[in-house]
Amino acid sequence: MAGCSAIVSGPETRPASQPASASVQSPNVRPLLGEAQYEALARELREKYAGPSDRWPQPTLDPGVLHRELGLIPTVEHPADNPFSPAKQELGRTLFFDPRLSGSGSIACASCHEPDLGWADGRTVAFGHGRAAGKRNTPTIMNSAFNAHQFWDGRANSLEEQAKRPVTTEVEMNADPAVVAARLAEAPEYRRMFREAFGDERIDMDRVAMAIATFERTLVGGRSRFDAFLKGNRDALNDAAVRGLHLFRTDARCLNCHNGPTFTDHGFHDLGLSYYGRPFEDLGRYHVTKKPQDVGKFKTPSLRNVGRTAPYMHNGLFELDGVLSMYNAGMPTLRRKEGQENDPLFPTKSALLKPLRLNERDLSDLKEFLLSLNEPTTRVRPPKLPVAATAPSTRNSE
Repeated sequence: MAGCSAIVSGPETRPASQPASASVQSPNVRPLLGEAQYEALARELREKYAGPSDRWPQPTLDPGVLHRELGLIPTVEHPADNPFSPAKQELGRTLFFDPRLSGSGSIACASCHEPDLGWADGRTVAFGHGRAAGKRNTPTIMNSAFNAHQFWDGRANSLEEQAKRPVTTEVEMNADPAVVAARLAEAPEYRRMFREAFGDERIDMDRVAMAIATFERTLVGGRSRFDAFLKGNRDALNDAAVRGLHLFRTDARCLNCHNGPTFTDHGFHDLGLSYYGRPFEDLGRYHVTKKPQDVGKFKTPSLRNVGRTAPYMHNGLFELDGVLSMYNAGMPTLRRKEGQENDPLFPTKSALLKPLRLNERDLSDLKEFLLSLNEPTTRVRPPKLPVAATAPSTRNSE
């Protein structure tokens, strides 16, 4: 969860049945309640969250943070310069699974965005051309239609732009766009599909990207247990998830960054994980903007379907329990070492990150709520790929 921050409790956010004090196990951890108290708390919260979201308890937000409430996923809006059509969607779906888009002829978009793995790949980092390891974890493309920026560092502002970059990147698909277009044109079926999608048989990388982006905009969730709860099924969330929902919006303060229907503020934050000056160093957004204040910042990912897209963070080094534990501790704080006293690029961790003091039951409830964001498992059958009428071109240009 990128952006959960400090625990700040107040009488306006604590249900009456949740005591302000109790027998404290540790001075650094919130007190555990008895089982009967947890059950009573869940009943009370279920009533408070039964109605429309504008009647939910007041969330805990830092000053200056816009209140964007959690909610149902809206309808996708396709851009005016790349309108939707069923023919373009089907072309994009076929291209997405076709390894002819790579220099080696063996890597497809689906190689790293596997539908059986939440449209991610389940790896720490992706492997690309020649088994080269990437530097960052593969993000899911589910709900990417709603992203304000693409990639962890936001270097692409549209899905069309995003679709082009892996094709030509050396450590990813390492292809020459002209070679890719020539390969696709060798298949009569592709020529027909491009004609139906765009009006003529011209094949180029712009059209390839437009078709893939159109397909990706159809990969939208919205069938989770949390969605059913929002639609009025009060039993869709169990007691732990209901308590976790309230924690998410209040004492765990996740709503500071993970807000709105897709659980992201579309912003960039430094979580203290840039590994500045050490192995695994990644300066994040700075590589795009070259602004010192962006060193170590990464895009806030959506939390929808989060339980099916492990591992987590931009470097893919963490599992969900570990992520929750790190946020609970306030995330790492880098200290300047000798020689870094005046380093203008030394990263500054987000002020939203402070120790939470959540107890083990809180963390378990918070995790249960996050898992309620999972989509039902669906199996996607890859399309039958068009066959070239001549011997296929497998050699990439030098």
